[in-house]
Amino acid sequence: MTPAETTRSDSQLAQRRVAMLSMHTSPLAALGGRETGGMNVYVREVARELGALGIIVDIFTRRVDPALPEVDEFAPGARVIQITAGPPERVEKEEMAALTTPFADGIEAFRASEGVSYDVIHSHYWLSAAAGERLAAPWGVPHAAMFHTLGDVKLRARASEHERADRLETERRLVHSLDRVVAATEHERRLLQQIYRVPARQVAVIPLGVDLDRFQPGEQAAARVRLGIPLEERVILAVGRIEPLKGLDILIRSLADLSDRAGVVLYIIGGDDRAEAEVARLRLVAEQTGVSDAVRFLGPRPHEVLPDYYAAADVVAVPSFYESFGLVAVEAMASGVPVVASRVGGLASTVADGRTGYLIPWRCPTPFAEKIEVLLRNEELRRALGAGARRRMEQGYAWSAVARSVAALYEELVAEGARPVVASAAS
Repeated sequence: MTPAETTRSDSQLAQRRVAMLSMHTSPLAALGGRETGGMNVYVREVARELGALGIIVDIFTRRVDPALPEVDEFAPGARVIQITAGPPERVEKEEMAALTTPFADGIEAFRASEGVSYDVIHSHYWLSAAAGERLAAPWGVPHAAMFHTLGDVKLRARASEHERADRLETERRLVHSLDRVVAATEHERRLLQQIYRVPARQVAVIPLGVDLDRFQPGEQAAARVRLGIPLEERVILAVGRIEPLKGLDILIRSLADLSDRAGVVLYIIGGDDRAEAEVARLRLVAEQTGVSDAVRFLGPRPHEVLPDYYAAADVVAVPSFYESFGLVAVEAMASGVPVVASRVGGLASTVADGRTGYLIPWRCPTPFAEKIEVLLRNEELRRALGAGARRRMEQGYAWSAVARSVAALYEELVAEGARPVVASAAS
């Protein structure tokens, strides 16, 4: 779907109001924690750009801090609204299914208090979609959802050893009851057809995006000075949540397979207090493989400082067992840095093997080491692949283009017949 597919002007789009659900994590939360990552960036940036189009977006998230304001307008036309559902504190995502009903009820109470109605519900992740399902019929509006990850897909990709039965059952039902499933890649659309038997017409493929102004090629030496990284180091960078799914143990083991480790340092950004056990395991892996001196765990970093880290890096590695899209890879490529990534999920669509970096088909350290070493040894090749990566990102990955495609989807859904009504209750 492209911006050209919408037939409404921006002034007509301004009549729309969207309820965007992000139940288990706030788009304003600091990145790098267990529940914060690419989805948070997606929700925040798409809402910001939809607001710039004149569409009113209310993002509903579950309150985890009683001190946060109920309503936070973080951009013109885009608000985050805290809904109390369960205790106002962090609850493990795995235990949150029981809170979808009170979350939906809280959204309805807020809607009623403001006397507004919504044209579309746009849910993110299965918990939000389950809550949105309770609102769509009473409100008489279409419901679209982006799952970001799907339990059955993770199991088949061996990216997860176990998924809760309630998640699997709910996702299998929702993919058929939603008005539209939003997928980030054609690969994901094919998986929805093959695994869940979802008709292709029920899936809208809209890629994730990247802020091309924030993430752009920078001067490496200056970035290293700002970050305190020695100029002579050969830097490998990994960014994201620290959990087994991300395959960081493979990346750490790959350091031991390098024929020349002189000056090579792996910087890992991400993790929170719930990642302590995984960080400890990874430190042990580094110790056992004799590369402890070459691994730095930096913890979470604000999204605003990531451009400097990308600029400082020689290579960005994404060794995940599964990624539905791979936002870190996209940000790195927009920054003009070559990526070495697993050939899984959306990474296979976003990273052009041999042109913007390399895709590794095997989950073992040696091929990662081989491609990383090729790049570390050859500055001319790094520059060429980095330039190709930037060009690729300039061709349709801007958040503004993504938001126009999302807006076109909303118009398509409304045109299919659903019309908003003011509901009396979510239940």
